[in-house]
Amino acid sequence: MPDPLMLARIQFAANISFHILFPTITIALAWLLLFMRLRWRATQDAAWLESWRFWTKVFALSFALGVVSGLTMSFQFGTNWPGFMERIGNVAGPLLGFEVLTAFFLEATFLGVMLFGHGRVSERMQLLANFLVAFGTTVSAFWILALDSWMQTPAGARIENGEFHVDSWLAVLFTPSFPYRFVHMLLASGLTAAFLIAGLSAWKRLHGDTGAASAKVLRLGVTLAAILIPLQILAGDAHGLNTLEHQPAKIAAMEGIWHTGRAVPLLLFALPDEATQRNRFALSIARGASLILRHDPDAKLQGLADFPNAHPPVAPLFFAFRAMVGMALLMLATAWSAAWLLWRRGSLPRGMLWLLAGMSFSGWIATLAGWWVSEIGRQPFIVYGLVRSVELASHVPASAIEITLVAYLAVYALLILAYIAVLTHMATKAAAAPAVPGATPLARIR
Repeated sequence: MPDPLMLARIQFAANISFHILFPTITIALAWLLLFMRLRWRATQDAAWLESWRFWTKVFALSFALGVVSGLTMSFQFGTNWPGFMERIGNVAGPLLGFEVLTAFFLEATFLGVMLFGHGRVSERMQLLANFLVAFGTTVSAFWILALDSWMQTPAGARIENGEFHVDSWLAVLFTPSFPYRFVHMLLASGLTAAFLIAGLSAWKRLHGDTGAASAKVLRLGVTLAAILIPLQILAGDAHGLNTLEHQPAKIAAMEGIWHTGRAVPLLLFALPDEATQRNRFALSIARGASLILRHDPDAKLQGLADFPNAHPPVAPLFFAFRAMVGMALLMLATAWSAAWLLWRRGSLPRGMLWLLAGMSFSGWIATLAGWWVSEIGRQPFIVYGLVRSVELASHVPASAIEITLVAYLAVYALLILAYIAVLTHMATKAAAAPAVPGATPLARIR
């Protein structure tokens, strides 16, 4: 019989993994929509308005799926994890409440104006609605990441009679890991949206769209990606150094370091074996891990043996981290190559267009891999170093969790496939249809 705790963890991971896909798009896409609207206002170039209309549809669909999946995720606090709110509710409850009051209500209130207000409200009100929706998505990320960062590096609260009580809300909000995690997530959203708009614009070009709108958005996406990806790599390095300071067991698992030592090699590939505490088929760079993590090739790094029964599972972190880094390097090569071609030639060859189209959802892969590193790396704790996951889990039978887990996975797989199919259909149809002057943002959906 499967372990109920592991099944509960997998189910929550499935829910949060599906949910995070859509905020990762909408946070940055909302700001890009504001940029497109401002460009139209400044230049009166109808191509920017056409682009804004198309991408508001994508935003609306992504926003809707994000809201629905977020509601499903919250139910699990009362089913699989009832102890979470009982012990951590004094911290988590207000933060989640502030997220709803200051961010979600703001987005939901002005989203209708943003989608349907063109030609019905003044341009100032339209721009204000665009701005407030974009601001709301970012504020929402602030509250959620503040809570997650507190669970990773708890501060500002004490445990009394088994429950957390806040001593300083500033310390709770701005934990040692929060600035790194917040910046890393915003850059991840920017890259996800950049590759999405570049990829779908490339798909349009491949299907016969020769208009200025797809060309402008393609250039916008490529340029934004080329700028953000090196910044993300630098932010990721800083985040890793912060993690080394506060969660050394997570870093040891990510790097496959079993025993404390100096001049630790950087593993490019290996098969971690927890039973024997060794790495099979290791391909490494001598002293690389010490150099990257301590900026000293002879530096000492802690191994997993220093954290008995208090370190995360090694293999998932080891491979997820390499998937994230590998995707980042592929993004860097793709964005810089496309930017160079645009600068030299003014257009992209079909081969590059196909590559960008194939990379449309590459941001999802990198985000999921990074999220798994962050959240699995917190195990076996829910609040790092203070509260273990097993302490907060419910006693729901494994068979009941299995049934709902299979149902969740089936529904999520269908929704993701449907989402990608709808976006592809929208892009193909937009490539074949001429722009409709003066149309409302949703008028061309059939």
